[in-house]
Amino acid sequence: MVTEREKITMLHGAGGAVMHNFVKEHIVKSFGGLALSAEVPLEAMDDAAVIGDIVFKSDSHAVKPLFFPGGDIGRLSISGTVNDISALGAEPYALASGFVLEEGLSLDDLDRILESMRQTLIEADVGIVTGDTKVVEKGSLGGCVMNVSGIGKRSAALENNLQTVKKYRSSFSARWTLDSNLVVGDKIILSGTIGDHGLAVLSAQRGLNFGSNIVSDVKPLNKVIQRVMCEVGGVVTMKDPTRGGLADALNEFAEKSKVGVLLYEDRIPIRKDVVVACEMLGLDPLEIGNEGKMLFGVVPQKADEALAFLTQIREGKDAQIIGEVTDSFRGVAMQTVVGGKRIIARPIGDPVPRIC
Repeated sequence: MVTEREKITMLHGAGGAVMHNFVKEHIVKSFGGLALSAEVPLEAMDDAAVIGDIVFKSDSHAVKPLFFPGGDIGRLSISGTVNDISALGAEPYALASGFVLEEGLSLDDLDRILESMRQTLIEADVGIVTGDTKVVEKGSLGGCVMNVSGIGKRSAALENNLQTVKKYRSSFSARWTLDSNLVVGDKIILSGTIGDHGLAVLSAQRGLNFGSNIVSDVKPLNKVIQRVMCEVGGVVTMKDPTRGGLADALNEFAEKSKVGVLLYEDRIPIRKDVVVACEMLGLDPLEIGNEGKMLFGVVPQKADEALAFLTQIREGKDAQIIGEVTDSFRGVAMQTVVGGKRIIARPIGDPVPRIC
């Protein structure tokens, strides 16, 4: 007899500890070690893989509903893959899109999704070059499920960035901005407010009105990232805090780099209406997924310059240096506004289901 513990649950796809362990114990266990030529292989569990000078990523999306304040499944699917490729420092240049459509989906809705994808592709300056379409019986999906895969390449911006890092860290040898690159003293920059996307999707799922205009932050960040690396440099790692939010992403940094990350509560940018909504619903904004924000790990000598650069552009106007890397402890802790420190554990999973 199969027990509930031996079945897939929503937590297995919600980011956080349950999904992390599931991927490691089942997916990586099955396929890890087969791609011997991969510089950043599956078992590294970074945002994307690296083979030679090519970064490769595949990302699926089952957001519910298909349309939500500030975005839709089309914009989300393009942005998600573009941002994961960009997080390793690569420049995305070709995507593939797979559609699994449910019988009965309105063609008007499909065209609306396709137009949204087109506009996001133009924004990111990247194209779809191949793909696939399938149709399944009515009642199977909730409209459609999408996969977008893509490849990225090394750029002059990445090379400039790595040379800048080496000016201040002579032992630095990484060729990409990996989760494992942090060392003591590095600063953590967050490009903007957190929690917007998860609460926007939640409001659409449950018909909630928070008395404000909370909209998703979903957007491609590749151009911003390339500019930060080219015009400032000093970036050692990047990550978009999607499922599981800021708490999950920072714990991944700490685990892979074998360091501690100290956050400062008063520096974490959160909209007031997001804070109020989270308090009403009993949610922790640190655990809610985002789709248009990036975490940067930066050498301390370039952190202020990187922050100044980000705050001058639209995508980074609310950026803050939210913490630093320490050897005083392992994991993630937050200096609270009332004094003392709070441990920020890896969440079990994102509290909002099907946000991406």
